[in-house]
This record gives sequence, structure tokens and C-alpha cells, in this order.
Amino acid sequence: MRFSFLPAIFLLLPFAEIAGFILVGQAIGVLATLGLVIATSMLGIFLLRQQGLGILRRISAESRDGGVPSRELVHAAMIVIAGFLLLLPGFITDIIGLLLFIPPVRDLAWKLLSPRIVVMGSKNFYTSGYPSGPRNGRNGGPVVDLDDDDFSRGPDPNSPWSDKPRIGD
Repeated sequence: MRFSFLPAIFLLLPFAEIAGFILVGQAIGVLATLGLVIATSMLGIFLLRQQGLGILRRISAESRDGGVPSRELVHAAMIVIAGFLLLLPGFITDIIGLLLFIPPVRDLAWKLLSPRIVVMGSKNFYTSGYPSGPRNGRNGGPVVDLDDDDFSRGPDPNSPWSDKPRIGD
């Protein structure tokens, strides 16, 4: 049976953050400590906006080239987590958040997490539900040829949305 460290971290992290506030407050003073907490929150907002836009461009480029942007999606998730950690008051969460904003650290985290994460995607929006089903005929997929009897563009006179009087009205 595996023991999960996540509940222990959530229980011990507030105590560690309080101890960090006390130590930093004694070293640099209360006002400087509060200023540092506010500055890291502002830095988190700035970095989240700056790196978030860059990662969205990389995701778009990877998708446009026909690939599945799994690495970029995980990096985007880590950037959001990093921004959230910087917004939280505390120095331990700030250090972890700042580390997650560094691309080599995110690459290391991706290497450690990639065996456990599966990102699924499809090459084409229209074929995502059809492994061998309907596709656009220009891309080499099946083409359906209809006669005039098989298809009509006109409105159905029996439709409830038709403005013509229906049978039985």
C-alpha cells in the first residue's frame, strides 16, 4: 500500500509558511516582509501573463503543424500552477512557483511526469469521433455522391418551423 505525501504536505505547509514569515520578519522587518509578499504576488501576475501568452503561441503553432502539443499543454499547466503559487502568501510556495517559471525546471518536471501523463488528441476536428469515417474529400477521404432525389436543399413543408400552413391547421 502506497502512502500519499499529499495530505501531509497540505497539513505541514501552513506551519512551514508561518515559520518562514517569522524568520524573514525578524531578519528584514515586518513592513519589508509584507512588501516582499506583495511584490512576489505582482511578479506572479506579470510572469503568468508574459509566459502564458508565449505558451499559447507555441500550442497554436504545434497544433497548426499537425502535432499534439502534449509538452506545451503540460508546460501551460505548470505555468498556471506557478502563478497560483506566487499569488499565495508565503515564501516556500513563492520559491516553488519561481522554480516552475524556469523552462529547464519545467522540462525536468515533464521528464519525471511524462510516463504518468497521457495527452490524447486528434489530427482533424471532423475525424475525432471517426477513426476511419467521413472526411473531407479533398484530403483523400471518402466522397459521397448524391443524386437530386437523394438530397434537396429546400425547406420541408411539413416542418414545424415552416412558415407555410401545415396539413391539419
